[in-house]
Amino acid sequence: MKRLFSNIGWLLGGRGFNAVMSLVYLYLATHTLGLESFGYFALIVALGQSITGFANFQTWQFIVRWGANGSGTPENPDPESVREATGFAIALDALSVAMGTVAAGLLVWTASAWLPLPEELYPITFGYCVISLLAIRTTPTGLLRLRFKFATATAAEAVQPAIRAAGAILAFFLMPNVAGFILAWAASEVCVAVALWIAAAREGRIDLSAISFTRIPARYSDAWAFVWSTNMSGSLSIAGKQVIILLVGTFGGAALAGGFRVASQLGQALVSLAQTISKAILPELVHARDNALAMARRMANIAVVAGVVAVVVALLGGRWALGVIAQDDFSAFYWAMVILSIAGAVELIGASLESLLVSAGRAGTAFIVRAVPTVLALVLLDAAIDWNGAKGAAFAVLGSSSLAVIGFYVAILNLSEIRIELEPQAESEPDSENEAQEARQAAE
Repeated sequence: MKRLFSNIGWLLGGRGFNAVMSLVYLYLATHTLGLESFGYFALIVALGQSITGFANFQTWQFIVRWGANGSGTPENPDPESVREATGFAIALDALSVAMGTVAAGLLVWTASAWLPLPEELYPITFGYCVISLLAIRTTPTGLLRLRFKFATATAAEAVQPAIRAAGAILAFFLMPNVAGFILAWAASEVCVAVALWIAAAREGRIDLSAISFTRIPARYSDAWAFVWSTNMSGSLSIAGKQVIILLVGTFGGAALAGGFRVASQLGQALVSLAQTISKAILPELVHARDNALAMARRMANIAVVAGVVAVVVALLGGRWALGVIAQDDFSAFYWAMVILSIAGAVELIGASLESLLVSAGRAGTAFIVRAVPTVLALVLLDAAIDWNGAKGAAFAVLGSSSLAVIGFYVAILNLSEIRIELEPQAESEPDSENEAQEARQAAE
């Protein structure tokens, strides 16, 4: 737990720096572009991140899971296991770039039929999508997390918000339009990817000769099932955030998308916190198998307190934040921001539960639990926007998050065998009734 809280501290420090820099870019972008043009900017970013999210495999999870096998220690994992896991991850990254580029071309080519973007922005939209794909960085991030180098990863990731804020300042003075801010965003993606690869290479040699689609699957029979389930889970996470913005633009126009993006960024800061906790806790759950249930329970308890505090802050200070950080035009999205902050609090509570399922080899279960509410929210989004505009869309997000977390709770409550899989096999038969009770207590 001491190491876990230390790692979370480093990650939160990085998130804090990212948040401050994001406020700089958000202030400059909203005041420079206005509501509708900021909506164009939001749609381009959402499209690039959606394509990258759907195409990208969660290779950091593969490296943490398979790189931790072998005779090494948590701080010094077995080199051969790391080598094979890294080779498999890089191969999947290359596949992501290829698939994503084709998808980007098709989506931009058909954008006039479904996306409210001016035609002159199509070339930079496609370019941003390709740069986002080339800047995929889950593999070096996984190598650093495997070795518990969270401080190093945080320092490297700080490059992104710093470059983004500096680029926004340059765009404000030299190129005060949508293209200028997109170029700043693209530059930050490239720079942070380079920084993470350099940091990972310093911690251990990256052997490109180990790139292979077959070595890991030959060693682990469930490899491809885990790959696809984590990919789809990651895609659902993107769908719950970026695809929602795209569809808000499709159904409600660019101005509504821009306002919803600001409300989401301010209100759902807790989702980033949830992802931070998930990324920090998964390596610990994989290594400390006998304490996994207690660790997940403690993190969920802490999340409840943090979630309540954050929602109260959103209620009391949200209207002021929208008026100062954005503009008066964005103040109409106050209640959408509050609703999204509640959704973020719910996600924060569910972060450790989802990580527990993944670490126990139940990535498929986690995917199904996340998939059903997300698809339901996307299907109902048009009706929700017709009903109450941005607030309706926010309620769709809240409903999706709530159903997913309830599903995680029920899944853990009914996994009486989870303790068996997390612990080495004992000589005697395990007491399944006691284990079921432990699993229920952990979920509570």
